[in-house]
Amino acid sequence: MPQTEPLRIIHCFRSPVGGIFRHVRDLAEHHSNAGHKVGIVCDSTTGGEHEDRLFDQIRPYLSLGLTRLPIHRTVGYGDARALWSSYNEIKSLQPDVLHGHGAKGGALARIIGSVLRVKRYRVARVYSPHGGSLHYDPASLAGRAIFTMERLLESMTDAIVFVCDFERKTYEAKVGIPRCSARMIYNGISDADIGAIPTRSDGVHFLYVGMLRDLKGPDVFIDAFARTERMVKHPLSALVVGDGPDRDKYDAMMTQRGLGRRIGLLPAMPVQDAFSMSNIVVVPSRAESMPYIVLEALGAAKTVIATRVGGIPEMLGADSEALVNPDDPDDLARVMAKAVTTPGWHASTMPSLDDFKAKFSASVMADGILALYRERLTAIGAA
Repeated sequence: MPQTEPLRIIHCFRSPVGGIFRHVRDLAEHHSNAGHKVGIVCDSTTGGEHEDRLFDQIRPYLSLGLTRLPIHRTVGYGDARALWSSYNEIKSLQPDVLHGHGAKGGALARIIGSVLRVKRYRVARVYSPHGGSLHYDPASLAGRAIFTMERLLESMTDAIVFVCDFERKTYEAKVGIPRCSARMIYNGISDADIGAIPTRSDGVHFLYVGMLRDLKGPDVFIDAFARTERMVKHPLSALVVGDGPDRDKYDAMMTQRGLGRRIGLLPAMPVQDAFSMSNIVVVPSRAESMPYIVLEALGAAKTVIATRVGGIPEMLGADSEALVNPDDPDDLARVMAKAVTTPGWHASTMPSLDDFKAKFSASVMADGILALYRERLTAIGAA
């Protein structure tokens, strides 16, 4: 295929929330602007009004359309129905590239792509884990089953894209060294999202933005906030922004600890609006791969305090003072207290915007992934 010929690219993933959705939106926009045709296949049972607005924003870049159908989080009988529905839709779109994101999206893209290959379609099957199944314990029954399936699916894979070095190393440790082509390409954000966002005059000291579930650590943030107040010996303020299955639990936790007046709780909103409410963004996740919230906060010139998990040290620097131990409210409180009491702490710990842009730009990410698509298509054509 000539290097200038437009590609037909379909992205498959399960849940249209969080980092995977952001990653796909950025790729769709950049590749569409470069003249390629892009479509999305994803779950119809997750997401709310905020995600609907995001879909409305991305529709102009989806010349191959948006297909939403039930794709459940857990493995079950419904998977066969989702697979069949996805196959019929994707086959009609005649893609050159099927790019699956996350465990469910990766399985759909690779299985459907392999069936199309049997039927003499020329399609590259690309998989990005985005953490997902890699969080499982390889010693557990579920972990052994999942990693065995990951290994089997490599035979249906033309390339694996890791979004950070941590993800690559985790895959190699839990699944094995890939037996297909593999590439590490950092997540990135667009130039329009790189630039300081001023904090409102009525802003709070600390901000949590993300899914409201234990994996992301909102409970650790609430606990650490109370300890930070005791360290600095005066009241502070914070805001929790997001939606998720554990929202009511965290609301009750704040009320029980008498923090309801000092920690606000708001539903998901555009991240730029959330960033205007504080200068310090706290990311207390128990596990991550390459979280966009850290990229977005650094791009907005915010002070970021985050756990030393996943690819976060690759963004903040392995020896950054802003890194804390996961699931450790004492360590998190120690750094939160330092951030609000130490003059010049932001300048001494955060990367410069110029350095950040050179490494984590969405255009660099999109160009690298497009080059991989063409490389794999060329290899398929030569086979």
